[in-house]
Amino acid sequence: MYAYDLSKLQGIFTPLLVPLDGRGQIDEGELRRFVSWLIERGVHGLYPNGSTGEFTRFTAQERRRIVEVVADETGGRVPILAGAAEANVKETLSACEAYAALGVRAVAIVAPFYYKLTPESVYAYFAEIARHSPIDLTLYNIPMFASPIDVPTIGRLAAEFPRVIGIKDSSGDVAFMMRMMAAVRPHRPDFSFLTGWEAVLVPMLMIGCEGGTNASSNAVPEVTRRMYDLTRAGKYEEAIQWQFRILELFDAMLNPFEFPDGFRAAAELRGFRFGRGRQPQTSAQRSDRTALTSVLQCILADFELVDRPASGCAPRVREVGVDKVQQVVFEVMRELEKRGVV
Repeated sequence: MYAYDLSKLQGIFTPLLVPLDGRGQIDEGELRRFVSWLIERGVHGLYPNGSTGEFTRFTAQERRRIVEVVADETGGRVPILAGAAEANVKETLSACEAYAALGVRAVAIVAPFYYKLTPESVYAYFAEIARHSPIDLTLYNIPMFASPIDVPTIGRLAAEFPRVIGIKDSSGDVAFMMRMMAAVRPHRPDFSFLTGWEAVLVPMLMIGCEGGTNASSNAVPEVTRRMYDLTRAGKYEEAIQWQFRILELFDAMLNPFEFPDGFRAAAELRGFRFGRGRQPQTSAQRSDRTALTSVLQCILADFELVDRPASGCAPRVREVGVDKVQQVVFEVMRELEKRGVV
């Protein structure tokens, strides 16, 4: 058996999708139902106000309310890592204070976005927050959306500030993760390394990551938890098999959709109402989403988590664009057969 260190952030943390009602407002009842469902299916923690939760599309007041609802519904059953990625130091510290009062375990803070900053400026930003935060914080490295946090900066922050207890890295770069570990672990064995890229979740766990904040766990919490448990138990061959299986699902949710709409579509197939996101879509995009959702349903059916579409599933080649076309053709032909046309 492997040891589970309760003092560290570890395991699968779900970066929560946020259900919206017909008016585009937060559906608090559905959010509560979703939170409890995730906990019951084994996620180790919850991560509201992350990228998957579309934090930039909510107001500061709405972000606070999301964490308040999640904390209340969780009731201490699992730790909460709350996103506190505000636009400046003052607002970020205000969020830290609010979340500390709610009993959140730690906050995740993204490097400054919009302005491209030097490593020294990135260090200064996090250092200022770490000096004044009333709650532990994790760095959030997501170089596709914000200023990257390089290894020397991570090592410097970890060495100087006990409040900095971990990092969530969404680059998916295994070598970069290893370099971070080599720089930090000798001095901070308590420091947590979390991967935000489930396409390499098992490899990241195998090299020593404590866990992941994985968008796929919104749709398949049982699968991400199984991958974690198998890897931590040393059952690598079986874990890798699941890694290949979730890779197909991850690619199908990520690549053809506007992020995070594919993850929302898959989670809806598990029985939840997420409504339309706040990013407007054209009629062509909505039509395409319907076709892509059928492919997602077929993949989830292979996991034995949902029923297959009534029309059945076309053979897949693991290329989402091709699979979508083949599924549409398959469904049309089935309908024509039912009508006796062919």
